[in-house]
Amino acid sequence: MKAAIIGLAGPELGADEADLLRRAPPAGVILFARNITTPAALHRLVAALRAILPGEAVLMIDQEGGRVARLRPPFWREHPPAAALGLVFARDPAAGRRAAFLQGALIGAECAALGLDVVTAPVLDLAFPGAHAVIGDRAFGADPGPVATLGAALAAGLLAAGVQPVMKHIPGHGRATSDSHLTLPVVAQADLGADFAPFAANAGIHGEIPWAMTAHILYPALDPDRPATLSPTIIKDVIRGAPIGFGGVLVSDDLAMRALAGAPGALAIAALEAGCDLALHCTGVLAETAAVLEACPAVTALAAARLAQARALAASRRDSRLVADCDDLAAEREGLLA
Repeated sequence: MKAAIIGLAGPELGADEADLLRRAPPAGVILFARNITTPAALHRLVAALRAILPGEAVLMIDQEGGRVARLRPPFWREHPPAAALGLVFARDPAAGRRAAFLQGALIGAECAALGLDVVTAPVLDLAFPGAHAVIGDRAFGADPGPVATLGAALAAGLLAAGVQPVMKHIPGHGRATSDSHLTLPVVAQADLGADFAPFAANAGIHGEIPWAMTAHILYPALDPDRPATLSPTIIKDVIRGAPIGFGGVLVSDDLAMRALAGAPGALAIAALEAGCDLALHCTGVLAETAAVLEACPAVTALAAARLAQARALAASRRDSRLVADCDDLAAEREGLLA
């Protein structure tokens, strides 16, 4: 199983894609809006993938709520952005925590029912005045404490649905004044303790978010030459080291984003050599996917152990009674948001 998670071209698994996945099976597949039409078609796509991929491979989706949601009405619920949950917390912390938990449980139940097992949420970046809107209302707020608390609550809801959460974008994207989808942001501040804090609170022995996704950001005070995704120094000394102390599955953000320059295979190798467990490449362009899978080595024993721990955590925290009646959960969440 290759140390990569890849995208697909469309709503059906093409014959060439299927052949590639058989020859070089990735550690997972991520789905986007281009892969999703109706529930029936999505079930067929998931079944086709499960028939080819190794049993331990993951099916991942971006489903934060708000702007970043691949499952949308009329077939799936609309979920509010994280900032709306932050506003509830500001007026009533207990209600805010409950609303975040319910959001995670609802998103998780929808994804689990489709056979998806990893959701790239919560966003633990801080909302800084003057920063680029790419994070914006995807953040719970500006204060590290409430952001950490709400992230933990949303992650607990996802785990209750049996789905593995991914905190992002470690070690912190909130200060960026440009969009890493388009260019490489530079965060010049030297004191990033506030940015690290929500991740540290949910990492390792401190919390139960078993995955994290890196930020494509250059932090000159931490590494003047390489963005976090490609920086052995930042991954070893900051993300895995004392400031954050994350011990779970570390996946890169999409290596096809314009923040990074280079060939797909070379970028995948660079991310893995920097310390990522998995390289994420999302375009679904067959030649690019093939280059990534050809370049990537097999998942390491340590990464395989982290993946197994993440699966075990979600299995142990799943509460089928909680998500049996999602209409009640949705009504409760809407009441808290009102």
